[in-house]
Amino acid sequence: MSDISDIKWVCKAFHELTIPELYSILKVRNEVFVVEQNCPYQDCDDKDFKAFHLIALRGADIVAYSRLLPPGVSYEHAASIGRVLTSGRARHLGLGKELMRRSLNSVYKNFGSKEVVISAQTYLIPFYESFGFVKEGTIYQEDNIDHIRMRKPFSGMSSQ
Repeated sequence: MSDISDIKWVCKAFHELTIPELYSILKVRNEVFVVEQNCPYQDCDDKDFKAFHLIALRGADIVAYSRLLPPGVSYEHAASIGRVLTSGRARHLGLGKELMRRSLNSVYKNFGSKEVVISAQTYLIPFYESFGFVKEGTIYQEDNIDHIRMRKPFSGMSSQ
């Protein structure tokens, strides 16, 4: 893993984002989910307004990101973490685990949620299981990519 000491982590509610920050978030989400994964889909789904946005910055460049949703937005009684990504320019840095650890801690801090539910791309099942997520139900297609619902019961702050 390369040195990540120059990474700055920021977590903001939607109304706290500047216009350039919002533009950068939408740009990196498009780069990863629409262009890289060749998956045209409606990214702007009105959930961003209710979310906290966890951003990892290297200089002015977003290198990792996740969207944190309170209970009642995607899942009735559980918070959710979505739009989880590491920029192609930064995958060699090993930011994924730090991003998920910080995402979980931010969910607990901001929502006090007792559990977190995600819609995980199936190739990432082992990654999410390493954080205590458990598969629920069967595999389904979301935007032509195999996904599975996963749930993490509340166990306190993540030290992983």
